[in-house]
Amino acid sequence: MKNNIKLDAHCEMLMQQFRDLRPVLEHLSNEAYELMKSTLSEQGIYVTAIEHRVKTEKSLAGKLELKGAKYKSIDDITDLVGIRVITFYTDEVDKVAAIAKNLFDVDWQESVDKRKKHNLDSFGYNSLHFICRLKTGGPRFELQMRTALQHVWSTIEHDVGYKGEVKIPNDYKRQLSRLAGMLELADDEFSRIRIELNDYRRQIFSLVKSGHLGEVPLSAGSFRNYLDTHPFDNLNKRIAAVNQAEIYSVSLMSFLPLLESFGMETLGDVQRFIDENSEDAYQLALAQLAVTDLDILSSGTGLLNLCAVYVLKQGGGRDGLKSVFDSIKGEDDANGTLADMILEQAATLPFMKNLSI
Repeated sequence: MKNNIKLDAHCEMLMQQFRDLRPVLEHLSNEAYELMKSTLSEQGIYVTAIEHRVKTEKSLAGKLELKGAKYKSIDDITDLVGIRVITFYTDEVDKVAAIAKNLFDVDWQESVDKRKKHNLDSFGYNSLHFICRLKTGGPRFELQMRTALQHVWSTIEHDVGYKGEVKIPNDYKRQLSRLAGMLELADDEFSRIRIELNDYRRQIFSLVKSGHLGEVPLSAGSFRNYLDTHPFDNLNKRIAAVNQAEIYSVSLMSFLPLLESFGMETLGDVQRFIDENSEDAYQLALAQLAVTDLDILSSGTGLLNLCAVYVLKQGGGRDGLKSVFDSIKGEDDANGTLADMILEQAATLPFMKNLSI
């Protein structure tokens, strides 16, 4: 045997069985991988990687050299085909496991949850192992499920802890054990924080839907949820009706930094901003459309006019208007010309006259 591995007659017989079975194993590896990959995608579970392989002759020979006598036939070896699913979070390991239970026939006597078998002094990082068979039959295969941090640690532990024949001193074992504990804590904390953030998002969305906007801090997430309630639709429809214009949808997320620069801290502040300035924003838009025949408008038209009115009421003048247009459209000298035009159109409007009194 290659690599100085000596196999007895029984193990050589197992190795030949493996060679004969290899085409079946290659097909099994690909089929199980594709089935797992497509099902996870359908269920909306995004993982960092799905790996699959058929054991190499070298690897099998090493295994047989150590414990070949325990196997009566090649069918007794359960990891000739291996599938590994690497998740981002610890709770997703259990989700993948639930899917695997439905996809495959699981040999529960051979399967093991190594996560539950940690010794207190262990520095190994473990995963969930199922021994499976396709519903249609065929050889068994091993399905490993672990997090990205568990996978990284398993690789490091194998490389640092077991490579070579030199016994690891206890001081190094303790250091590795401490690092393993830190990674395990990080794994748990990432999952905990994600769960709590998801709960927070649901709470924010509930507050938005119920109209308790003053309790909701202004942020990217809360503003996105707020936009789902279409708060600018009424103003946009009033403006579009002037020329019977069609409204095409655009993202309004680019307005968030501008609203924050106005000092708005909650969605309640945004709602007051709309309520207090909608009529004047409509009048400003009316002054613009009166001299045009535009028949298609952006869904950002109403909000852009609200911002323009707000800046003018705060005494921002031309520079303030240009700053608004630079923020939304990108810095451009043409925005100065646009600011001059808006300032001229706004000059005759009631809210501007009231400001000059």
